Amino acid sequence: MTFAWPQLLWLLLVPLALLVWGLVRRRAGDADAHDKILRAEAGPHSLRLATHRTSAPSRARPWLSLALAFGVIAVARPQWGRLEEPVFDQAREILIAIDLSRSMLAPDVKPSRLDRAKLLTQSLLEKLSGERVGLIVFSGTAFLQSPLSSDYEILREFLPALDPTFLPEGGTNYDALINTALTAFGATGAADRFLIILSDGEATEDDWRSHVAELKNRGIRVIALGVGTTAGAMIPDGAGGLVKDERGAVVLSKLESNTLRELASATSGVYEDASTWVDLAAVLAATVEAGQKGQFLEKNTIRLVERFQWPLALALWFLLVSLYYEFPVRPKSRAITLRADVPATPPRRSAEKIATLLVLLLAPFSLLSPDVRAAEPAAAPEPPLLSKIVTRLANSSQRTARDWAEFGRETVTWGKRLQSAQQPVPEGPVRDALAAVELGSALDAGTTDWPKLRAELEALLQKPEDQQQQQQQQQQNQDQQKQDEQNQDQQQQQQQQQKDGSSQPQEKPEQQDQQQSSPEQEKSPPKQPQDDQKQSAFGKMEEQQPPPEQTQKVGGVPERKPGEQKPPTDPALALPLQKLDQLRDKDSPAELFQLMEDQKQTTPRKKTKDW
Repeated sequence: MTFAWPQLLWLLLVPLALLVWGLVRRRAGDADAHDKILRAEAGPHSLRLATHRTSAPSRARPWLSLALAFGVIAVARPQWGRLEEPVFDQAREILIAIDLSRSMLAPDVKPSRLDRAKLLTQSLLEKLSGERVGLIVFSGTAFLQSPLSSDYEILREFLPALDPTFLPEGGTNYDALINTALTAFGATGAADRFLIILSDGEATEDDWRSHVAELKNRGIRVIALGVGTTAGAMIPDGAGGLVKDERGAVVLSKLESNTLRELASATSGVYEDASTWVDLAAVLAATVEAGQKGQFLEKNTIRLVERFQWPLALALWFLLVSLYYEFPVRPKSRAITLRADVPATPPRRSAEKIATLLVLLLAPFSLLSPDVRAAEPAAAPEPPLLSKIVTRLANSSQRTARDWAEFGRETVTWGKRLQSAQQPVPEGPVRDALAAVELGSALDAGTTDWPKLRAELEALLQKPEDQQQQQQQQQQNQDQQKQDEQNQDQQQQQQQQQKDGSSQPQEKPEQQDQQQSSPEQEKSPPKQPQDDQKQSAFGKMEEQQPPPEQTQKVGGVPERKPGEQKPPTDPALALPLQKLDQLRDKDSPAELFQLMEDQKQTTPRKKTKDW
């Protein structure tokens, strides 16, 4: 057994020192024992007395020391056993280029040219082991879909989604393909490099020949696979029809292998006809054997197996045992409320205080008439909380401002409950509470809001009629305030209208007369004849109504008067003006904007095949 980090084993001294320190401390505690007389009286086996130094006996913690020791061993990474692993020498780089032009949808190769290219790529990936593989898709443009990598699962995920709509431009541009491949391979590297092209060979441009020399200088060999047949097939357009050229004729796509053959021979590569099934891995192996680079190597390396899991599990187990046995349990603190026993007979002084307060509280009931007492036998029962407060204040020798505030608040609550039950509030308890408020405010003015509490108590003394009058007075004050605000708003609006009227031009006398007579017309509208009442709500459509004088026309052509002649027009501008009139009638601002803009002169693109 070996350790990956043997220098960490020095940390084993820490748990050893902890264990020794615990043992020494325990021996020192035993030496400081009680006298023999005390031990004899208490009993050596029935009771264990603590020393005067500490309330808990000193103890060694062996379980904790073992947990720390095995934890250190796990961190040091123990290793035993041997494991052989294959390691591949990255000596090959392969870029697979798949043609995504619409001609690859031709069904002359089953199921289609594009599906055949995908199947060939999948079969190649299944037989590769360790090579760095990338994926390029191309049509009118080229794009590096997956950089060079040894992870083949990425390529397998991309393959099913490839179709002609993947790229924006149609056609087959080998120039863009070669530029993308040169960028993907990089400028330096000693590995064997292969560019596998799966296409039908119908190139739309011939600019790719200028890059052949650079392919040879970098040692990139092209393996070209012609997917298709010389007889060809028609191209489906994906909507149930067939692809047609600019003349409207149906396109017949055939395999054109000249471009692929020329590209493969110029780079010392291989061309294969993929109209039938081709073992692409065998073709690649044959190309590698004919190459000049180093061969693909596979090596087996031996490494030790990591065994840190075992000491780590033991460390966790000993730690749990240590927490269970070696550390004392601390009970949680609980809030315990002790209830004092109420004496059976209170002292004489306290009894006198209670009697005095009860007399004050019950005095209003004795002053009531017999009719009121008969009508409301239980009109004002005191709540238990208020009674408790009165009892507590009677028993207390020193009363604080907080006590008087509590007494006043409870009295307010008690009185509001009586009012909500439509019962009269006795005046005596409320007067006592007001006296308590005076005493409390004199003791400490910051304990509570004494003015508010005093106002609430005084509100309890008011009769219902007084309260109604007070509410009516408040409502009248609010209504008067709202009326004043509305009058102020009307005055501001009138002032604003006067300012606006002074800034506008003076109206004609006829319009002023009409405006002056308008209030009278509103008061007494004239009677309309029956013919006017029967006409449409939109008025007579044939009669052209004059536009209002205060409106402003924006845009358009200036209107000409009936007697005004049309200005002469330049003959050279007659046709453009006619087109502009047509666009204006069509209400097409987009086309009009395009005509108004100065379009940049671009070089006309050469007409090529886009399939």
